[in-house]
Amino acid sequence: MPIVQQRVLLFFGVFLAFYVFSFAQPGNKFSISGTIQASSGETIPGASVVIESLKKSTITDEKGRFTLTEIPTGEHQVQVRSVGFKEQVKTVRVRQNTRFSLALEQDDIQLTEVSVIGRSDAKEVARQAFNVTAVDASKLHNSTLDLSHALDRVSGVRVRESGGVGSNFNFSLNGFTGRQVKFFIDGVPMDNFGSSFQLNNIPINLAERVDVYKGVVPIWLGSDALGGAVNIVTGNKQRNYLDASYSYGSFNTHRSAVNAGITTKSGFTVQLNAFQNYSDNNYWVTVDVADINTGEYFRNQRVRRFHDTYRNETLVANVGVVGKKYADKLLFGITLGQNRAEIQTGARMVSVFGQWYRRGNIVMPSFRYQKENLFVKGLNVRLTGNFNLGQEQNVDTVYRRYNWFQQFKEYPGKGSERERSLYKFRNNNGLITANASYQISGKQSISVNNVFNTFNRQGFDELNPANQNYEQPRVNTKNILGVGYKYDYDDRWNTSLFVKHFSQHNKYGITYNPSGNFGDVAYMTQKNSFSQLGYGIATSYFLQKNLQLKASYEKSYRLPETDELYGDLLNLEGNINLKPETSFNYNVGFSYLTNLTKQHRFTFAANALYRDARGFIRPRLNNNQTKQVMDNLADVTNLGFDGEIRYSFKRMLTTGVNLTYQNLRNNTRFEDGITAQSPLYRDRIPNMPFLFGNADASVFLRNVGGAGNTLTFGYNLLYVHAYYLYWPSLGQSKLDIPQQLAHDANVVYALANGKYNIGLECKNLLDARLYDNFSLQKPSRGFYLKLRYFVGK
Repeated sequence: MPIVQQRVLLFFGVFLAFYVFSFAQPGNKFSISGTIQASSGETIPGASVVIESLKKSTITDEKGRFTLTEIPTGEHQVQVRSVGFKEQVKTVRVRQNTRFSLALEQDDIQLTEVSVIGRSDAKEVARQAFNVTAVDASKLHNSTLDLSHALDRVSGVRVRESGGVGSNFNFSLNGFTGRQVKFFIDGVPMDNFGSSFQLNNIPINLAERVDVYKGVVPIWLGSDALGGAVNIVTGNKQRNYLDASYSYGSFNTHRSAVNAGITTKSGFTVQLNAFQNYSDNNYWVTVDVADINTGEYFRNQRVRRFHDTYRNETLVANVGVVGKKYADKLLFGITLGQNRAEIQTGARMVSVFGQWYRRGNIVMPSFRYQKENLFVKGLNVRLTGNFNLGQEQNVDTVYRRYNWFQQFKEYPGKGSERERSLYKFRNNNGLITANASYQISGKQSISVNNVFNTFNRQGFDELNPANQNYEQPRVNTKNILGVGYKYDYDDRWNTSLFVKHFSQHNKYGITYNPSGNFGDVAYMTQKNSFSQLGYGIATSYFLQKNLQLKASYEKSYRLPETDELYGDLLNLEGNINLKPETSFNYNVGFSYLTNLTKQHRFTFAANALYRDARGFIRPRLNNNQTKQVMDNLADVTNLGFDGEIRYSFKRMLTTGVNLTYQNLRNNTRFEDGITAQSPLYRDRIPNMPFLFGNADASVFLRNVGGAGNTLTFGYNLLYVHAYYLYWPSLGQSKLDIPQQLAHDANVVYALANGKYNIGLECKNLLDARLYDNFSLQKPSRGFYLKLRYFVGK
């Protein structure tokens, strides 16, 4: 039997066992259920519903619904709490299954805790045993930020870009980078979305909240994340809404976004998300330039980028039903998008290009099915699937050499700026996820999650149609099966245990010389596979109502991604010899909220971590230093911490500061085949910031120019300590990337309670020289204006 079929049968076998087991559970005597909503009529997800005398508790779902089971007869005091609302206590007499609805009033004092960016207001996120920080994206909807730059303000996170709008980026979370951190949209992995739908071209308005899991990842996000995960939550709380925005700014940058949804009383729903980005990216950089004709050398020249235009357009549409007996949610969707990016530099700024560009598109049908209490009470099921039919192309056909003065030399014959190509290819990515959870009792639940990926790159180059290399297989399948158990002892303590099975199968073609004669090239197909078990535990305990302790541990694997194995045909060279990473992750942390008075509120949070990664995958420059290539290091350790302090005063001021330190060290003592200790042993990992942080402040002036109008002044500071570009112990190769300070400021005027919004921003206020990714410079100072209209009910 094929291995894939074995995995599918195993998953459904476990699912069936849990289903049969559910019938063996004793029936609940009585239950209390209902809906919690605001006095305005809007449902409240994440509200805490507690019966202290019975040590029973739960939280409301996304529709504000809750259920408490195994409730004995008699009168019980039900406490309902949610951030931003006044606590209510309701006396409920239970003689049979009982249902009620409750409306909470807003609490202006609690609302002062809400900050521009920080801990989530939703208690179900904060109360998890996992080390999670949530960004309230709705507070940033009047900014011109994309998702990646919003996350760059979270403790432990660094987003490193190769340039401006639409450039390649590297996401780092507590020292883990790139594909070691996984991205999700509403719990669905973004592994196969292509270049037209990436974190740094998605506007912040697409998200309501973004959850950042540091280290151990919950089982329902099923993936091979090694260092954490980012889940973008898009579901709008409004049944009918329209959110439209447009921004214009420096370097001829245009961004627009439209998010809309309609849900009828019958449950029919249509959701639409559309956005576009355009920028010339012709910002100023300071470089050394050699005259291309005379060879005369000019140091520290301030010049504009001249071949870096980026544009993309994306449409995401879903249609289906919600709130039906057979499905809480059944949606069929399509994602359409295209992008075109001119390539200005290689992996370093000494490589300059003037004609080379890439383009791509996404055509991805999808479906989503979700049902609570399927067949039996407490059995919740979610199924998703998508397949990306889009394609990518590199266009490099001009035989020229450029410098930063925009001078060029053109050569005769057929050539290119790097590798002559019109190669057009499809990655044929497919993804299926299945998640089932069962509530065994009021305190215990189990869950099963399976994620299956396929990849099969196929392409053609009309400039070189006889090239057999393009016909060689580049095939990959990956499957992650997870089983989890959660125990909620009471409202103060909960623990989660999980086991994951990781498997990967690769098929690829390699060259060899069959005769030994010069120039004799043939191809052979190779296969390799990987199969291992990982496991982990996460626990949370409240010492006091506002003091939470967390700890977690896992042994996890990260399987090499397809572009790491086969290359991205841009600036990343493939390495088919990559092996999976293994990491032992330890996390401990706490969060504490204190009210000095009714007007002053402080929040403290701190986390410590230790990572022991084997076969650590990290980028290095290839032999001619024009591309990056991923490689395994035998052992890398990281001992670090991140912390955050926030303060708010009434509804007038919120401010905060966070700091991250990560001590990544090469723990490879002996290189393969070498008995002498490596000179790089215990060296700090190069080209990796180890100390960085953010500070922000916002002042809110209410009823300016009329009732319901708010004028906000905001400021953000990014600090990155100097760090090494190369291995420190290599002496002459030592090269510091200098300390960086970036200041951003903004003014937002919201009218009619947020219906009409005007935002002004200045990014890199002091025009500092900022670096990322092998010293590639980021944009100089820029000014931006954003207009936004929002209505919903």
